[in-house]
Amino acid sequence: MARRGRVELRRIEDRTSRQVRFSKRRSGLFKKAFELSVLCDAEVALLVFSPAGRLYEYASSSIEGTYDRYQRFAGAGTNVNGGDASSNNDGDPSNIQSTLKEIASWSIQNNADDSDANKLEKLEKLLTDALRDTKSKKMLAQQNSGASTRSGENSKRGRS
Repeated sequence: MARRGRVELRRIEDRTSRQVRFSKRRSGLFKKAFELSVLCDAEVALLVFSPAGRLYEYASSSIEGTYDRYQRFAGAGTNVNGGDASSNNDGDPSNIQSTLKEIASWSIQNNADDSDANKLEKLEKLLTDALRDTKSKKMLAQQNSGASTRSGENSKRGRS
């Protein structure tokens, strides 16, 4: 049996071919996610947005529970390699507000032009944390508002 060659990774120009390829690859991806969750007893959540903006999702358990677990992991400042940063904001509005207050007080007390690298690094971390927390809240709000509008179009559960 002849082997297929390596697929050249570039955008498929023909719209119909691109849609067919997307559909087949998406199905394969969902199948692999299902296999990973069953064979390895892993908690898997997969979100795919089509070029047309449709949402397809798979979750081995609750997608909201997996997302919350991810937020706790990311909020604790733990990176993918297992290292720990010193941040601990869980996207809680009070944490976001306290971070913004801290940024405001920093800017009142310090002049960025006259600050040393350590002070600027602290400001950068505060701003990065605030941005991350704001993005998390935005994603949760979009997820919550989108949950009521996407009825049955997005579920790909229990494939074998």
